[in-house]
Amino acid sequence: MTTRLPAHLPLTDVGDSSSRTALLLHGGGGPRTMAPLVAHLTPSMHVLAPTHPGWDGTTLPETIASVADLAAGYLRLLVDRGESDVVIVGSSLGGWIALEMALQAATDHRSSELLAAVVVIDGVGAVIEGEPIADFFALDARGLAERAWHDPERGYVDPAGLTDEQRAVQLGNGRTMAVIAGSGMADPALLGRLTALSVPTLAVWGESDRIVTPGYGQALARAIPGARFAEIPAAGHLPQLENPEATWPVLDSFLASLP
Repeated sequence: MTTRLPAHLPLTDVGDSSSRTALLLHGGGGPRTMAPLVAHLTPSMHVLAPTHPGWDGTTLPETIASVADLAAGYLRLLVDRGESDVVIVGSSLGGWIALEMALQAATDHRSSELLAAVVVIDGVGAVIEGEPIADFFALDARGLAERAWHDPERGYVDPAGLTDEQRAVQLGNGRTMAVIAGSGMADPALLGRLTALSVPTLAVWGESDRIVTPGYGQALARAIPGARFAEIPAAGHLPQLENPEATWPVLDSFLASLP
């Protein structure tokens, strides 16, 4: 846990600091994809929602070149802040980071009381036979919407309508994701390592996700001792955006069950 995040890392810090902390980790779509979760959890939790280094115009330091590096950096952030009993909620790439954080914490005595639970929302990161991760980097805007959304028209963003600044940010985010996650968006060793997890874990999946299918999510959950799996109807890769009304009861029930 030697990696440190940049001191100027953008970090939303809201809610009652005396409540349990939730660390929200976004995926390739950036921090905007976590905005509904921030709004939903803030009344009952202390919410930390960072922008990953290298996203949205921020700097990616040379010391962060993998998901493992980023996970170590976030663990160090929590330790430095004096946090404990934290719930990590990770979406897509953020789900992979969350699992890696939990695995690193399980082998580091300094982190033994750091995490309370993990929630993975349509996470990537594992290699699962028969359930390939869609080649994100080969998809155009239309193809991405068709695979990531239950209603592709709702998720499609016409590149022609982007400003030069928005296009530059989008390209920068893609470059950072390629560095952090690699072209395959997965770690071949991750699935086998998940048996070491002991914190309560919830896997939430959109029924229409074709980036990583519900079958992928079920296999991921089976690999984690005691993990729960929940499928969200009428939602794709980002159920917190596409069908929050069905997502919140699943999330709230899991959080209420924690000691």
